[in-house]
Amino acid sequence: MPFTANAGFKADPRMIQRAKGMYYYDAEDRQILDSCSGLYTHAAGHSHPKIVEAVEKQLKTLDYAMAFQFGHPGAFELAERVADLTPGNLNKIFYTNSGSEAVETSLKIALAYHAARGESQRTRFVGREKGYHGVNFGGLSVGGIARNKNGFGPGLPHVHHMRNAYLSESRFTKGQPSEGWELADDLEQIVQTYGADTIAACIVEPIAGSAGIFVPPEGYLQRLRKICDRYGILLIFDEVICGFGRTGKAFGAHSFDVTPDIITMAKALTNGTIPMGAVACDTALYDAIAEGKDENVVELFHGYTY
Repeated sequence: MPFTANAGFKADPRMIQRAKGMYYYDAEDRQILDSCSGLYTHAAGHSHPKIVEAVEKQLKTLDYAMAFQFGHPGAFELAERVADLTPGNLNKIFYTNSGSEAVETSLKIALAYHAARGESQRTRFVGREKGYHGVNFGGLSVGGIARNKNGFGPGLPHVHHMRNAYLSESRFTKGQPSEGWELADDLEQIVQTYGADTIAACIVEPIAGSAGIFVPPEGYLQRLRKICDRYGILLIFDEVICGFGRTGKAFGAHSFDVTPDIITMAKALTNGTIPMGAVACDTALYDAIAEGKDENVVELFHGYTY
């Protein structure tokens, strides 16, 4: 079982039988408040009648369609609706099965973009201490939670980590702390050490989720954006947790008024009803990868069964 002490679970299994609204129910029909909304997935609660109806309707119409060399109206309609929510020109959407896969996809898109522009030497990624970007190999590497890495080797090469922007003196701050914005300059230090022309992307969560719900200091994300722009580094926002309304707006990018080049999303995208994630990237990235290719040439050799 994932992230579970299996021996302990076998000794004392905790079984959920059903769910409705904000609550789970166990075998004795005891009501349990779902205080984490699943795993930050169920923004609209469990078994919402409109979602149940929509899923049932889709299953009766088309239960599955291969995405390789084929399409179907629902996929394009959803992409348009997601693009209506994303900031700036982030209106090119690529589907995945999870947030972890969305992160992997975002890293590959960053590499493909630089290679298409003749800068294939840009292979370094910059993450952040205490950052969480899933548990696939790329996300684990750019992430910064040590216990998740233990036992799995060194991870991807050429990955560097900035300090987390949370400061202990800000622990009782309401909203965004005023201290800590200068920690964004860690990216500048990495640039000076390894060279701007070797760095593909910097990936951060607008609000650090698994580390403890750390809100960024005022000006921190803006400073990261400025440094990335200065050196041609892509800025990736991992919004798997805070996307789709958790910050009061569609995405954290809106709430903090910073537009990245790529956004990863999942969880509330489907209200946890089916495993699904997506990547939204700036049109400029899509155009650079696709430019000059014959119409019968695959632009991005990447994708999943579902």
